[in-house]
Amino acid sequence: MAKKKLETKLFGSSGIRGVVNQELTLQLALQTGLAVATAAEAGKITIAHDTRTSATTIENAVIAGLLAGGAHVVKLGLIPTPVLAYVTRQLNADAGVMITASHNPPQYNGIKLFHKDTTAYSEKKQKKIERLIRKQRFTRQTYKEIGRLDVAEATQDYINTVTRSLTLRKPWHIILDPGNGATCHIAPKIFRELGCKVTTINAQPDGHFPGRSPEPNEKSLDVLCGLVKQMNADVGFAYDGDGDRMTAVTEKGKFAPLDQILAAYAAHLIKHKGDTVITTVEASMCVEKAVQQKGGKVIRTKVGDVAVAEEIKRRRAVFGGEPCGAWIHPRFHYCPDGMLSSALILEALEQRNKTLSEFIAEVQSFPIKKMSIECQNEAKTKIIEKTAKVLPSIFPKILEITNIDGVRLTLPKSWVLIRASGTEPLIRLNVEAETSREASQTMEKCISLVHKIILEVE
Repeated sequence: MAKKKLETKLFGSSGIRGVVNQELTLQLALQTGLAVATAAEAGKITIAHDTRTSATTIENAVIAGLLAGGAHVVKLGLIPTPVLAYVTRQLNADAGVMITASHNPPQYNGIKLFHKDTTAYSEKKQKKIERLIRKQRFTRQTYKEIGRLDVAEATQDYINTVTRSLTLRKPWHIILDPGNGATCHIAPKIFRELGCKVTTINAQPDGHFPGRSPEPNEKSLDVLCGLVKQMNADVGFAYDGDGDRMTAVTEKGKFAPLDQILAAYAAHLIKHKGDTVITTVEASMCVEKAVQQKGGKVIRTKVGDVAVAEEIKRRRAVFGGEPCGAWIHPRFHYCPDGMLSSALILEALEQRNKTLSEFIAEVQSFPIKKMSIECQNEAKTKIIEKTAKVLPSIFPKILEITNIDGVRLTLPKSWVLIRASGTEPLIRLNVEAETSREASQTMEKCISLVHKIILEVE
């Protein structure tokens, strides 16, 4: 009997994303523009892009759809995602469209949509766009009502907001690695205006990402780590392709563990008992420990900045972030912002009179194992459904089972999370335990189970 083909959602955890001219076609880009214009009732819509080689092609297709739907389009050019979100609010636009695949490889691109309040489109709004595309229910205007296209410069107002909100007294020497992405020009300018001595690498916009992978992880930042140590710099910062993620390198030339720096900064922001921090189901248990020691509380949500931002607003949280380096600072806006995050880290270090190494050393670390297993995009949902049923049977003494994003088991001295990637054809496995041996043993059990289920489903 033939297996039933599973329907694939257009939106993942961070917008629509796929390999250009395969999953992300010009037809889909055009239809997304039409759907956004239809949902916004032909209002004002901003659009921008990162450095990817396909950026202009995809952007033009989206713009064609927006104009055909009667929207007033404001084209902002090459800017980071958080700047697009910020300017959408400043211009009182009805929506914002960012052409980016963030940290994905160069062959990918994507379309991320924003509300006028700087939050990414909610799941409800995403479903509305998906329905319009699937049912082809677009508002198409006559030649008299076709929308108009304007071009605007967007960066200086954002730069002014950041630099006027912070005061750095120390003459920091920082090394920036924009990774040939959208922050190449704006990030160095921000830090120089803040009084820092700035050295840059990979600061030429290039959608082939020749300097390193667009994902700023420990493996891709060897050169940055070496330069920070060699040049006796105070700190290094790296960004992903569209600038919504930040990772840091300590003054010793060491990659700052993502969970620990998240926990340290979250704890730093706790000023009153009951202050709330939002993070995701895949973040380390060190976040709870650090925040609770200061009298705060942690609320976990599903992976993705959409969910984090919504929960920040609902809970009136002081901060929210993911361990990938996507941090949201609600007193500024609700879009993850790598440049703002790195500037606020410097401010925190000054306030605490600590180096970055000292700052993160206050947070207890635990062994974490991460693994990604390839699968068909169409099968991800079924794989996770079967995993959620079977996984509890292979672990004794389960303290809690959470199903808000995949399946997460809290065990006496560890936790396990298995979830579908929202951006790639992968199943993500995360394990954290008090000892490396326990983490490795637990991960081996999870890998074996997922491989078995993939064979059954695919």
